[in-house]
Amino acid sequence: MEITGTELGLGILFLILLVSGTIIGLKARLRAKSAADLRGEHPDYDSQAPLSGRVKYPSVDGFRFSGTLWILGLAIALGLTLITISWTQYEKPVYIPDDALLLDETIEIEPPRTAEPPPPPPPPPPPVIEEVPEEEILEEEQPVFMDQTVTEESVVEEKAPEPVKAPPPPPPPPPPKEEPEEIFKVVEQMPRFPGCEDQGGTNEEKLKCAEGKMLEYIYKNVKYPAIARENGIQGRVVVQFVVERDGSITDAKVARDIGAGCGEEALRVVNSMNSMGQKWIPGKQRGKPVRVQFTLPVQFKLQ
Repeated sequence: MEITGTELGLGILFLILLVSGTIIGLKARLRAKSAADLRGEHPDYDSQAPLSGRVKYPSVDGFRFSGTLWILGLAIALGLTLITISWTQYEKPVYIPDDALLLDETIEIEPPRTAEPPPPPPPPPPPVIEEVPEEEILEEEQPVFMDQTVTEESVVEEKAPEPVKAPPPPPPPPPPKEEPEEIFKVVEQMPRFPGCEDQGGTNEEKLKCAEGKMLEYIYKNVKYPAIARENGIQGRVVVQFVVERDGSITDAKVARDIGAGCGEEALRVVNSMNSMGQKWIPGKQRGKPVRVQFTLPVQFKLQ
């Protein structure tokens, strides 16, 4: 027998109202009896009841129902305990197509560039030779020679050597340019969706388990767009993204779309992987984590 959460909640609410109504009704019934009625029912009852007596008249003794109420409470507690122990919550089955990871054709997209080199400067213009008119050509001046003969009577003045100025320090070298990290498409160990690292087995077995976990996450969170459902649009959307060295998802883009919001929905689910609590296992090349481009097909199929 299957009971939904709504039915269980309504049942517990009805049980609470039943118990509360029973207690309130019993109290109202006992309070409805007047003192004259009680004297008529018990003419021989001694008004001077002993101290051990709980009430003045036995017919309004609320403690005489304690046994019945205790058995009722025990039965209710036992029933709730059995329901709690037997409660099982089943997850809604996720429909995953058999050919979910099958691509109809090879899709090639240029990997995103982290930095583009600046364009080379334009070549300088060729020199322009201008012709000088003959009227502007000046005659070369004849050099003037001075007599620099030194005799015994000549006085030589010694000049103090001029101070030598230190050359200015050379400018600091420019910082080294960061080379853009290469984005691989195929590596020795491809990136994996998290959730299968605790289990043993080979790398191929973990990769197959990770593919199943990834498909389960995709088709559990994807929502068929209302426009596509109303117009009967179905097909395969291809999303490409980069798995970074720390396992995060970047540069997600739609490589092939079928329209009606399906591409945007697939892109939303892929970007939500960054906030699911666990990151991807990054791809490795020669034992070092590297950036890897991943291609993921998402099928939209009306059932």
